[in-house]
Amino acid sequence: MALHFFFLPHLYFLLETHYDYIITGAGCAGLSLLYRMMQHPFFSNKKILVADKAEKNHNDRTWCFWETKPGMFEDVVHHKWKQVDFYSGHFSARFDIEPYTYKMIRGIDFYRFVLSKAAANKNVTIVYGSVAAVSCNNDGASVVIDGEIFTARYVFNSILFKENTPPATAGKLYHLQQHFKGWLIETPANAFDERVATFMDFRVSQQYGTTFVYVLPLAANKALVEYTLFTKSLLPQHAYDEGLQHYISNFLKLKDYIVTETEFGIIPMTNFHFSKGSGNVINLGTAGGNTKASSGYTFRFIQKHSDAVIEKLVQQKHPQVLQNIMQKRFGLYDSTLLNVLSNNKLGGDRVFADMFRKNPVQRVFRFLDNETNPVEELKLVSSVPTKVFLPAAVQELFR
Repeated sequence: MALHFFFLPHLYFLLETHYDYIITGAGCAGLSLLYRMMQHPFFSNKKILVADKAEKNHNDRTWCFWETKPGMFEDVVHHKWKQVDFYSGHFSARFDIEPYTYKMIRGIDFYRFVLSKAAANKNVTIVYGSVAAVSCNNDGASVVIDGEIFTARYVFNSILFKENTPPATAGKLYHLQQHFKGWLIETPANAFDERVATFMDFRVSQQYGTTFVYVLPLAANKALVEYTLFTKSLLPQHAYDEGLQHYISNFLKLKDYIVTETEFGIIPMTNFHFSKGSGNVINLGTAGGNTKASSGYTFRFIQKHSDAVIEKLVQQKHPQVLQNIMQKRFGLYDSTLLNVLSNNKLGGDRVFADMFRKNPVQRVFRFLDNETNPVEELKLVSSVPTKVFLPAAVQELFR
């Protein structure tokens, strides 16, 4: 077995160069797969290498999602809500979402949870360095980390390399960006009902395009307030700050508060077909097309994809997970909405208001999770303006 010294700041580690599995990217997708491997006895004697550019030592993001039962990462769920508010100039309501629970996981809690489990597993090696490339070969795959080559039976990659990103010239592609800035704020007096989350509030200005705020109360005096947009271009940083300040002042009616944490993120919303991988390189997360094109939701799609990968590996099958014909219909729905939003045919505030006004919230949640049946989808599709969506759907169907 080949060995070599691998450099990290102030330290040298003696690493093997061949593994059963290599995971590139220690974010949500890579660590979700790693955690499942560590939980299953099939992988107890498998050598696993995880590579990322830097240690996960700060809270760089927050994931929100809904589930009907405790999930795999229930231990690190930071807060839960059984009720959500929806606001717009067209329709507003409070929803009881049972059997769903709306959940929030902080990135730092997730990283610490999985990486602490990895530290206790002798068959898992974590290395920090620049991953320059991944590639497949005749009987496996390889990864270049800080100029050194490592090989494995399979490489699971969650890094968006240039060759697997939407081209700058969109052509027939739609390429919106979901971009958001969030402030974790604390108030000197109680100001929030921590039992109710604001799922979407479209009452803010729509001058840039589809824009909304969500508010996640974590305590009576603490909440995450996130200013979110679906647009083609990013805003200057001061515009996000102004949007947050305006919302907190005019809708939350707060004057006295402090910002204890800040987060900023960008999620692609595109009908670009991200590669699932090639040969024994399997792409994960956004890099593998596991971000919902029309909403940016990723966490639950990553979990479902990770489950499917593990099932195939345990059955000693190739772990490539492909959509069947029936599943591909959700891609048509996504492209249709992107068509409408990208061409400014209808505002996102109106679209989501119609969906929530004319459907049970549970049906909307299932649709956003790609878990509805065709009958439910017909009801959802009929709840938005037909004269706008039908031509867009036909256009996408024959594109």
